[in-house]
Amino acid sequence: MDDISPNANGMLANGDTYTGSQPTAPAVLTPALTLLLAITCGVTVANLYYNQPLLAEISRGLHVSQSAAASVTTMTQLGYALGILLFIPLGDRLRRKPLVMLLVALTILSLLAAAAAPNLTVLATASFAIGLVTVVPHVLIPFVASIVSAEERGQAVGKVMSGLLLGILLSRTASGIVGDMFGWRAVFYAAAILMVALAVVLGKQLPDSRGTANLSYPRLLKSVWDLLVAEPVLRQACISGALLFASFSIFWATLAYLMSSAVYHQGPLAVGLFGLVGAAGAAGAPLAGRLADIRGARYMVGISMVGVAISFVIFLVYGLTYAGLITGVLLMDLGVQSGHVSNQTRIYSLGSHHGSRLNTAYMVCYFIGGAAGSQFGAWVWSNYSWHGVSLAGMGTMAIAFAIHKLAKTY
Repeated sequence: MDDISPNANGMLANGDTYTGSQPTAPAVLTPALTLLLAITCGVTVANLYYNQPLLAEISRGLHVSQSAAASVTTMTQLGYALGILLFIPLGDRLRRKPLVMLLVALTILSLLAAAAAPNLTVLATASFAIGLVTVVPHVLIPFVASIVSAEERGQAVGKVMSGLLLGILLSRTASGIVGDMFGWRAVFYAAAILMVALAVVLGKQLPDSRGTANLSYPRLLKSVWDLLVAEPVLRQACISGALLFASFSIFWATLAYLMSSAVYHQGPLAVGLFGLVGAAGAAGAPLAGRLADIRGARYMVGISMVGVAISFVIFLVYGLTYAGLITGVLLMDLGVQSGHVSNQTRIYSLGSHHGSRLNTAYMVCYFIGGAAGSQFGAWVWSNYSWHGVSLAGMGTMAIAFAIHKLAKTY
C-alpha cells in the first residue's frame, strides 16, 4: 500500500499537494450527525431504485416492450457512474455542503422531468439525469471515514451505509405501494417533494468541511485513474464490487417481470414488498463492518460472494414459490451489502486525503457492473425466463469468486 502521509515538501505519495487544512465539521462522529448522514444517504440514493418495481407498469403505460422499459434502470445506473466520476472527486477539494446542496437541487429538477415524461426517450434521459446528480451519499461517506480512527472506520461506515442500504431497499417498497395506488408518475412526484423537505433540513443542520487536495479539476480527475493504477487493493475492490452489484441488478431488474407473469399475477406492490425482506438483510451492514474490522475486509468479501451464490441456487430451485423468493432475497441482499461495506472499508484504509477519489474509482466500477447486470438480466429474462436469470446470477458470482481467490492477498 502506498504511503499517503505528506512528505517534507507537503506532497502526498500520489502527487497531491496537501494544504494542511482540516475539516471544519466536528472531529467526532456524534450519534445525531450519524443519524442525519444515514437519513440523507437513504433518502437520496432511493431515487435510483424507484423505477425498478415500476418497469412492468412503465412498459404498459408508454406502450413499449419490457426489454425497452429496462433501459430506464440501465440509464439511471450509467448516469450514476458518470456522476460519481465527475462530481465526487470534488469532495477532496471543495467545501462539501454547497456541493451537496447543488446536487440536491438538480436531483429535484430531474425527478420532476421524469414524472412528466411523455415517452420512453424523455423518461430514459431524465433517468440518466437523476443518476448523474443523485451522488450525495458518496460526498458524505468519505467525510465519515476521514473523521474516525482506523479501528472504528468499518463500524462507522457501516452505520451510515445502513441508511443508504435501507434507502435502496425500502425505496422499492415505497415505490411499489405508491405506484400500485396512484401510478408510476406519482412515485417521481412524491420523490421530488421528499427531496425538497430534505434540502430544508440539510440547509440548517449539515456541517461543512473542505477537502485537502490542491489540484486543478483535470488533474483531480486524472488522479482517480492514477490511484486505480497504483493501488492493487482498489482494483480488487472495484472488480468484486462490480460483479456483486451486477448479480444484484440481474435479480432486481427482472423481479417485476416475474411478479407480473402467469406464475404470480402481481403488480408493483408485490415487488415493493420484497424490499422489506431485503431491508432485513441490509440491517446486517453494521455487523459486517465490525467483522471486517476484526476478521479482515477481504475475508468478508469472499464470504459475501458465497452467500450471494447460494441465494441464486435457492432462486433456481425454489424461485417460483414465495418461500424460495423470500429466503433468497434475504440472503442475497445480506451478501451484497456486506460485501459492499467490506470493500469500502478496504479502500478507505488507503488514506483519507484522497478518500473521495478512492470512492469515485470504486463506485464508478460498481455501477457500471450494476448497469450491465440490469441490461443483461432483462435480455436473459426475455430469452430464457426465470431459470436463465438464476443461472446468470450464479455464473456471475462464480466468476467473481474465482477472481477473488486468484488475486494476490493484500
